[in-house]
Amino acid sequence: MTETRNCNNIDRLNIDDKQIVLIGTAHISQESADLVAKTIEAEQPDTVCVELCQSRYDAIRQQDRWQNTDIIKVIKEKKSFLLLSNLMLAAFQKRIAKNMDIKPGQEMIQAIESAETAGAAVHLADRDIRITLSRTWRSMGWWAKIKLLFQMLLSFSEADDITQEQIEQMKRQDVLASLLDEVGQSAPVLKSILIDERDQYLAQKIKTAPGQKIVAVVGAGHVPGIKVYLDKQVNLAKLEQLPPKGRIGGILKWLLPAMIVALLGLGFFYGGRHAGGHMLGWWIAANGVMAGLGAIIALAHPLTIVSSVVAAPLTSLNPMIAAGWVSGLVEAFTRKPCVRDFNRLADDILSIKGFWHNKVTRILLVVVFTNLGSAVGTFVAIPLMLRVL
Repeated sequence: MTETRNCNNIDRLNIDDKQIVLIGTAHISQESADLVAKTIEAEQPDTVCVELCQSRYDAIRQQDRWQNTDIIKVIKEKKSFLLLSNLMLAAFQKRIAKNMDIKPGQEMIQAIESAETAGAAVHLADRDIRITLSRTWRSMGWWAKIKLLFQMLLSFSEADDITQEQIEQMKRQDVLASLLDEVGQSAPVLKSILIDERDQYLAQKIKTAPGQKIVAVVGAGHVPGIKVYLDKQVNLAKLEQLPPKGRIGGILKWLLPAMIVALLGLGFFYGGRHAGGHMLGWWIAANGVMAGLGAIIALAHPLTIVSSVVAAPLTSLNPMIAAGWVSGLVEAFTRKPCVRDFNRLADDILSIKGFWHNKVTRILLVVVFTNLGSAVGTFVAIPLMLRVL
Protein backbone atom coordinates (compact mmCIF):
# COMPACT_ATOMS: atom_id res chain seq x y z
CA MET A 1 0.00 0.00 0.00
CA THR A 2 1.27 3.46 -0.88
CA GLU A 3 0.02 6.59 0.83
CA THR A 4 -0.01 10.34 0.28
CA ARG A 5 -1.75 13.06 2.27
CA ASN A 6 -3.26 16.14 0.59
CA CYS A 7 -4.41 17.94 3.71
CA ASN A 8 -5.03 17.26 7.38
CA ASN A 9 -8.26 15.38 6.72
CA ILE A 10 -7.65 13.60 3.40
CA ASP A 11 -5.44 10.56 2.78
CA ARG A 12 -4.82 8.97 -0.62
CA LEU A 13 -4.00 5.28 -0.58
CA ASN A 14 -3.23 2.87 -3.42
CA ILE A 15 -4.03 -0.77 -2.78
CA ASP A 16 -3.44 -3.19 -5.66
CA ASP A 17 -5.32 -1.60 -8.55
CA LYS A 18 -7.54 0.63 -6.42
CA GLN A 19 -7.17 4.26 -5.42
CA ILE A 20 -8.83 5.10 -2.10
CA VAL A 21 -9.44 8.69 -1.03
CA LEU A 22 -10.04 8.61 2.73
CA ILE A 23 -11.80 11.65 4.21
CA GLY A 24 -11.74 12.02 7.99
CA THR A 25 -14.71 14.01 9.28
CA ALA A 26 -16.52 15.17 12.39
CA HIS A 27 -20.08 13.87 12.41
CA ILE A 28 -21.39 17.27 13.49
CA SER A 29 -19.45 19.77 11.43
CA GLN A 30 -20.45 21.96 8.48
CA GLU A 31 -16.79 22.22 7.56
CA SER A 32 -16.61 18.44 7.15
CA ALA A 33 -19.77 18.41 5.01
CA ASP A 34 -18.30 21.07 2.72
CA LEU A 35 -15.03 19.13 2.42
CA VAL A 36 -16.95 15.97 1.44
CA ALA A 37 -18.90 17.80 -1.26
CA LYS A 38 -15.80 19.41 -2.78
CA THR A 39 -13.78 16.19 -2.73
CA ILE A 40 -16.42 14.00 -4.39
CA GLU A 41 -17.07 16.64 -7.03
CA ALA A 42 -13.36 16.90 -7.80
CA GLU A 43 -12.57 13.16 -7.69
CA GLN A 44 -15.63 11.79 -9.57
CA PRO A 45 -15.20 8.34 -7.95
CA ASP A 46 -16.79 5.05 -8.99
CA THR A 47 -17.98 4.42 -5.41
CA VAL A 48 -18.51 6.48 -2.27
CA CYS A 49 -18.21 4.52 0.98
CA VAL A 50 -19.97 5.99 4.00
CA GLU A 51 -19.65 5.15 7.69
CA LEU A 52 -23.24 3.96 7.87
CA CYS A 53 -24.97 0.62 8.29
CA GLN A 54 -28.31 -0.23 6.68
CA SER A 55 -30.38 0.81 9.70
CA ARG A 56 -28.61 4.18 10.02
CA TYR A 57 -28.88 4.71 6.26
CA ASP A 58 -32.62 4.03 6.47
CA ALA A 59 -32.84 6.48 9.37
CA ILE A 60 -31.46 9.20 7.10
CA ARG A 61 -33.54 8.31 4.05
CA GLN A 62 -36.83 7.39 5.74
CA GLN A 63 -38.06 10.13 8.04
CA ASP A 64 -41.17 8.14 9.05
CA ARG A 65 -39.24 4.99 10.03
CA TRP A 66 -40.37 5.17 13.69
CA GLN A 67 -43.97 4.58 12.64
CA ASN A 68 -43.02 0.99 11.83
CA THR A 69 -41.63 0.28 15.30
CA ASP A 70 -43.36 -2.60 17.06
CA ILE A 71 -42.86 -1.69 20.71
CA ILE A 72 -44.41 -4.96 21.90
CA LYS A 73 -41.90 -6.91 19.79
CA VAL A 74 -39.04 -4.83 21.19
CA ILE A 75 -40.03 -5.78 24.76
CA LYS A 76 -40.55 -9.46 23.97
CA GLU A 77 -37.17 -9.67 22.21
CA LYS A 78 -35.47 -8.12 25.28
CA LYS A 79 -34.22 -5.12 23.29
CA SER A 80 -35.71 -2.29 25.38
CA PHE A 81 -32.40 -1.20 26.91
CA LEU A 82 -30.74 -1.48 23.50
CA LEU A 83 -33.32 0.73 21.79
CA LEU A 84 -33.36 3.24 24.65
CA SER A 85 -29.57 3.54 24.53
CA ASN A 86 -29.66 3.96 20.75
CA LEU A 87 -32.20 6.76 21.09
CA MET A 88 -30.11 8.48 23.76
CA LEU A 89 -27.02 8.34 21.56
CA ALA A 90 -29.03 9.79 18.68
CA ALA A 91 -30.36 12.52 20.97
CA PHE A 92 -26.84 13.49 22.08
CA GLN A 93 -25.77 13.99 18.48
CA LYS A 94 -28.99 15.78 17.52
CA ARG A 95 -28.67 18.29 20.36
CA ILE A 96 -25.12 19.21 19.39
CA ALA A 97 -26.11 19.49 15.74
CA LYS A 98 -29.04 21.72 16.65
CA ASN A 99 -26.70 24.08 18.52
CA MET A 100 -24.41 24.18 15.48
CA ASP A 101 -27.44 24.77 13.19
CA ILE A 102 -26.75 21.71 11.02
CA LYS A 103 -28.30 18.29 10.58
CA PRO A 104 -26.73 15.43 12.56
CA GLY A 105 -24.60 13.34 10.23
CA GLN A 106 -24.67 16.12 7.64
CA GLU A 107 -21.40 14.95 6.09
CA MET A 108 -22.88 11.47 5.50
CA ILE A 109 -26.03 12.99 3.98
CA GLN A 110 -23.79 15.17 1.81
CA ALA A 111 -21.72 12.16 0.77
CA ILE A 112 -24.84 10.29 -0.37
CA GLU A 113 -26.23 13.29 -2.27
CA SER A 114 -22.86 14.08 -3.89
CA ALA A 115 -22.43 10.42 -4.89
CA GLU A 116 -25.82 10.44 -6.58
CA THR A 117 -24.97 13.67 -8.39
CA ALA A 118 -21.64 12.23 -9.57
CA GLY A 119 -23.26 8.96 -10.66
CA ALA A 120 -21.23 6.99 -8.12
CA ALA A 121 -22.46 3.95 -6.21
CA VAL A 122 -23.12 4.36 -2.46
CA HIS A 123 -21.50 1.61 -0.40
CA LEU A 124 -22.46 1.14 3.27
CA ALA A 125 -19.25 0.36 5.13
CA ASP A 126 -20.05 0.27 8.85
CA ARG A 127 -21.20 -2.65 10.97
CA ASP A 128 -24.86 -2.69 11.97
CA ILE A 129 -25.22 -0.41 14.99
CA ARG A 130 -27.43 -3.02 16.67
CA ILE A 131 -24.63 -5.59 16.48
CA THR A 132 -22.09 -3.10 17.81
CA LEU A 133 -24.31 -2.13 20.74
CA SER A 134 -25.29 -5.74 21.42
CA ARG A 135 -21.64 -6.79 21.56
CA THR A 136 -21.02 -3.84 23.88
CA TRP A 137 -23.85 -4.73 26.27
CA ARG A 138 -22.74 -8.37 26.37
CA SER A 139 -19.35 -7.22 27.59
CA MET A 140 -20.74 -4.97 30.34
CA GLY A 141 -21.89 -5.89 33.81
CA TRP A 142 -24.97 -4.50 35.52
CA TRP A 143 -23.06 -1.72 37.27
CA ALA A 144 -21.42 -0.58 34.02
CA LYS A 145 -24.82 -0.50 32.31
CA ILE A 146 -26.29 1.61 35.11
CA LYS A 147 -23.35 4.03 34.87
CA LEU A 148 -23.84 4.20 31.11
CA LEU A 149 -27.56 4.98 31.46
CA PHE A 150 -26.97 7.86 33.85
CA GLN A 151 -23.98 9.10 31.87
CA MET A 152 -26.14 9.40 28.77
CA LEU A 153 -28.82 11.26 30.75
CA LEU A 154 -26.17 13.69 32.02
CA SER A 155 -24.90 14.18 28.47
CA PHE A 156 -28.03 16.20 27.67
CA SER A 157 -26.79 19.19 29.66
CA GLU A 158 -23.22 18.76 28.39
CA ALA A 159 -24.38 18.81 24.77
CA ASP A 160 -25.64 22.39 25.13
CA ASP A 161 -22.20 23.64 26.22
CA ILE A 162 -20.12 22.17 23.38
CA THR A 163 -18.43 24.82 21.22
CA GLN A 164 -17.39 24.75 17.57
CA GLU A 165 -13.77 24.32 18.65
CA GLN A 166 -14.71 21.23 20.67
CA ILE A 167 -16.60 19.89 17.66
CA GLU A 168 -13.42 20.10 15.62
CA GLN A 169 -11.57 18.27 18.42
CA MET A 170 -14.15 15.50 18.16
CA LYS A 171 -12.77 14.76 14.70
CA ARG A 172 -10.03 12.88 16.48
CA GLN A 173 -12.46 10.61 18.31
CA ASP A 174 -15.50 8.54 17.42
CA VAL A 175 -18.73 10.15 18.75
CA LEU A 176 -20.00 6.89 20.20
CA ALA A 177 -16.69 6.22 21.90
CA SER A 178 -16.41 9.76 23.27
CA LEU A 179 -19.80 9.48 24.93
CA LEU A 180 -18.85 6.13 26.47
CA ASP A 181 -15.33 7.21 27.36
CA GLU A 182 -15.89 7.38 31.13
CA VAL A 183 -17.39 3.90 31.21
CA GLY A 184 -14.62 2.71 28.90
CA GLN A 185 -11.98 3.66 31.44
CA SER A 186 -13.31 0.96 33.75
CA ALA A 187 -14.09 -1.46 30.89
CA PRO A 188 -11.25 -1.31 28.34
CA VAL A 189 -12.92 -4.03 26.25
CA LEU A 190 -15.36 -1.34 25.08
CA LYS A 191 -12.62 0.35 23.10
CA SER A 192 -11.95 -2.90 21.29
CA ILE A 193 -15.63 -3.26 20.33
CA LEU A 194 -16.43 0.38 19.55
CA ILE A 195 -13.22 1.38 17.80
CA ASP A 196 -10.82 -1.46 16.95
CA GLU A 197 -13.45 -3.86 15.62
CA ARG A 198 -15.15 -1.17 13.59
CA ASP A 199 -11.77 -0.02 12.21
CA GLN A 200 -11.29 -3.57 10.92
CA TYR A 201 -14.82 -3.77 9.56
CA LEU A 202 -14.62 -0.40 7.81
CA ALA A 203 -11.23 -1.19 6.28
CA GLN A 204 -12.42 -4.50 4.83
CA LYS A 205 -15.63 -3.00 3.43
CA ILE A 206 -13.79 -0.06 1.88
CA LYS A 207 -11.09 -2.08 0.13
CA THR A 208 -13.63 -4.59 -1.22
CA ALA A 209 -16.02 -1.90 -2.46
CA PRO A 210 -16.73 -2.03 -6.22
CA GLY A 211 -14.87 0.28 -8.57
CA GLN A 212 -11.31 1.42 -9.16
CA LYS A 213 -11.59 4.82 -7.50
CA ILE A 214 -13.22 5.00 -4.08
CA VAL A 215 -13.94 7.94 -1.81
CA ALA A 216 -14.51 6.82 1.78
CA VAL A 217 -16.18 9.19 4.27
CA VAL A 218 -15.53 8.15 7.87
CA GLY A 219 -15.14 9.72 11.29
CA ALA A 220 -11.58 10.96 11.65
CA GLY A 221 -11.15 8.90 14.81
CA HIS A 222 -11.28 5.77 12.65
CA VAL A 223 -8.73 6.88 10.03
CA PRO A 224 -5.52 5.66 11.77
CA GLY A 225 -7.01 2.22 12.44
CA ILE A 226 -8.45 1.88 8.94
CA LYS A 227 -5.03 2.60 7.43
CA VAL A 228 -3.52 -0.15 9.59
CA TYR A 229 -6.08 -2.80 8.57
CA LEU A 230 -6.27 -1.97 4.86
CA ASP A 231 -3.21 -4.15 4.36
CA LYS A 232 -4.72 -7.05 6.31
CA GLN A 233 -7.48 -9.57 5.65
CA VAL A 234 -10.43 -9.24 8.02
CA ASN A 235 -13.09 -11.87 8.73
CA LEU A 236 -16.33 -9.86 8.63
CA ALA A 237 -18.51 -12.82 9.66
CA LYS A 238 -16.60 -13.13 12.92
CA LEU A 239 -17.11 -9.43 13.69
CA GLU A 240 -20.84 -9.75 13.04
CA GLN A 241 -21.33 -12.58 15.53
CA LEU A 242 -22.76 -11.98 18.97
CA PRO A 243 -20.45 -13.48 21.59
CA PRO A 244 -22.05 -16.12 23.82
CA LYS A 245 -23.21 -14.95 27.20
CA GLY A 246 -20.66 -15.45 29.94
CA ARG A 247 -20.80 -18.81 31.69
CA ILE A 248 -20.60 -17.19 35.13
CA GLY A 249 -23.53 -14.91 34.34
CA GLY A 250 -25.55 -17.88 33.09
CA ILE A 251 -24.82 -19.84 36.26
CA LEU A 252 -25.64 -16.92 38.55
CA LYS A 253 -28.91 -16.33 36.70
CA TRP A 254 -30.12 -19.72 37.95
CA LEU A 255 -28.04 -19.96 41.12
CA LEU A 256 -29.33 -16.79 42.77
CA PRO A 257 -33.06 -17.74 42.55
CA ALA A 258 -32.17 -21.25 43.77
CA MET A 259 -30.37 -19.73 46.77
CA ILE A 260 -33.39 -17.54 47.57
CA VAL A 261 -35.76 -20.52 47.43
CA ALA A 262 -33.35 -22.55 49.58
CA LEU A 263 -33.12 -19.68 52.06
CA LEU A 264 -36.90 -19.52 52.34
CA GLY A 265 -37.01 -23.28 52.77
CA LEU A 266 -34.49 -23.10 55.62
CA GLY A 267 -36.53 -20.36 57.24
CA PHE A 268 -39.68 -22.46 57.30
CA PHE A 269 -37.79 -25.63 58.27
CA TYR A 270 -35.71 -24.24 61.16
CA GLY A 271 -37.71 -21.19 62.17
CA GLY A 272 -41.17 -22.50 61.63
CA ARG A 273 -44.12 -20.81 60.04
CA HIS A 274 -43.48 -17.52 61.88
CA ALA A 275 -39.85 -17.04 60.76
CA GLY A 276 -40.51 -18.39 57.27
CA GLY A 277 -43.48 -16.06 56.90
CA HIS A 278 -41.37 -13.08 57.93
CA MET A 279 -38.66 -14.00 55.43
CA LEU A 280 -41.22 -14.38 52.68
CA GLY A 281 -42.71 -11.04 53.65
CA TRP A 282 -39.34 -9.29 53.40
CA TRP A 283 -38.75 -10.88 50.00
CA ILE A 284 -42.11 -9.74 48.63
CA ALA A 285 -41.86 -6.27 50.19
CA ALA A 286 -38.30 -5.50 49.07
CA ASN A 287 -38.79 -6.71 45.50
CA GLY A 288 -42.24 -5.25 45.09
CA VAL A 289 -41.48 -1.86 46.61
CA MET A 290 -38.23 -1.33 44.67
CA ALA A 291 -39.73 -2.47 41.36
CA GLY A 292 -42.76 -0.25 41.99
CA LEU A 293 -40.44 2.65 42.78
CA GLY A 294 -38.67 2.10 39.46
CA ALA A 295 -42.02 2.21 37.66
CA ILE A 296 -42.95 5.40 39.53
CA ILE A 297 -39.66 7.05 38.51
CA ALA A 298 -40.57 6.23 34.90
CA LEU A 299 -43.99 7.89 35.47
CA ALA A 300 -45.80 4.66 34.66
CA HIS A 301 -49.58 4.21 34.63
CA PRO A 302 -51.04 3.21 38.04
CA LEU A 303 -51.93 -0.24 36.68
CA THR A 304 -48.34 -0.62 35.50
CA ILE A 305 -47.02 0.26 38.96
CA VAL A 306 -49.33 -2.32 40.53
CA SER A 307 -48.23 -4.95 37.98
CA SER A 308 -44.55 -4.29 38.75
CA VAL A 309 -45.16 -4.65 42.50
CA VAL A 310 -47.02 -7.92 42.00
CA ALA A 311 -44.72 -9.37 39.33
CA ALA A 312 -41.29 -8.56 40.79
CA PRO A 313 -41.25 -11.08 43.70
CA LEU A 314 -42.24 -13.84 41.27
CA THR A 315 -40.13 -12.88 38.24
CA SER A 316 -37.04 -12.48 40.42
CA LEU A 317 -37.25 -16.23 41.05
CA ASN A 318 -37.68 -17.03 37.34
CA PRO A 319 -34.60 -16.34 35.19
CA MET A 320 -36.69 -16.62 32.01
CA ILE A 321 -38.77 -13.50 32.67
CA ALA A 322 -38.16 -10.06 34.18
CA ALA A 323 -40.43 -7.68 36.04
CA GLY A 324 -39.69 -4.94 33.51
CA TRP A 325 -41.04 -7.01 30.65
CA VAL A 326 -44.32 -7.48 32.49
CA SER A 327 -44.65 -3.81 33.44
CA GLY A 328 -43.54 -2.70 29.97
CA LEU A 329 -46.24 -4.77 28.30
CA VAL A 330 -48.87 -3.47 30.74
CA GLU A 331 -47.75 0.11 30.04
CA ALA A 332 -47.86 -0.53 26.29
CA PHE A 333 -51.45 -1.77 26.50
CA THR A 334 -52.74 0.82 28.96
CA ARG A 335 -51.04 3.75 27.20
CA LYS A 336 -50.69 2.49 23.66
CA PRO A 337 -48.47 4.78 21.56
CA CYS A 338 -50.26 6.46 18.67
CA VAL A 339 -48.96 7.75 15.34
CA ARG A 340 -48.37 11.17 16.89
CA ASP A 341 -45.95 9.70 19.45
CA PHE A 342 -43.89 8.07 16.72
CA ASN A 343 -43.98 11.25 14.61
CA ARG A 344 -42.79 13.34 17.55
CA LEU A 345 -40.13 10.88 18.68
CA ALA A 346 -37.27 12.62 16.84
CA ASP A 347 -38.13 15.93 18.54
CA ASP A 348 -39.06 14.56 21.96
CA ILE A 349 -35.73 12.79 22.48
CA LEU A 350 -33.98 16.16 22.37
CA SER A 351 -34.87 16.73 26.03
CA ILE A 352 -35.01 14.65 29.19
CA LYS A 353 -38.61 15.78 29.69
CA GLY A 354 -39.41 14.52 26.20
CA PHE A 355 -38.17 11.02 27.03
CA TRP A 356 -40.71 10.85 29.87
CA HIS A 357 -43.47 12.61 27.90
CA ASN A 358 -43.41 10.47 24.76
CA LYS A 359 -45.31 7.21 25.21
CA VAL A 360 -42.76 5.21 23.19
CA THR A 361 -39.70 6.18 25.22
CA ARG A 362 -41.68 6.10 28.48
CA ILE A 363 -42.44 2.42 27.88
CA LEU A 364 -38.72 1.78 27.43
CA LEU A 365 -38.00 3.70 30.64
CA VAL A 366 -40.61 1.63 32.47
CA VAL A 367 -38.90 -1.60 31.39
CA VAL A 368 -35.42 -0.41 32.33
CA PHE A 369 -36.25 1.22 35.68
CA THR A 370 -38.56 -1.58 36.81
CA ASN A 371 -35.87 -4.16 36.07
CA LEU A 372 -33.33 -2.01 37.87
CA GLY A 373 -35.61 -1.64 40.89
CA SER A 374 -36.30 -5.37 41.00
CA ALA A 375 -32.55 -6.13 40.88
CA VAL A 376 -31.89 -3.70 43.73
CA GLY A 377 -34.80 -5.22 45.66
CA THR A 378 -33.27 -8.67 45.41
CA PHE A 379 -30.03 -7.55 47.03
CA VAL A 380 -31.89 -5.52 49.66
CA ALA A 381 -34.07 -8.52 50.57
CA ILE A 382 -31.26 -11.03 51.16
CA PRO A 383 -29.68 -9.42 54.27
CA LEU A 384 -33.15 -8.70 55.68
CA MET A 385 -34.09 -12.37 55.27
CA LEU A 386 -30.84 -13.52 56.84
CA ARG A 387 -31.49 -11.40 59.92
CA VAL A 388 -34.75 -13.27 60.50
CA LEU A 389 -33.01 -16.63 60.11
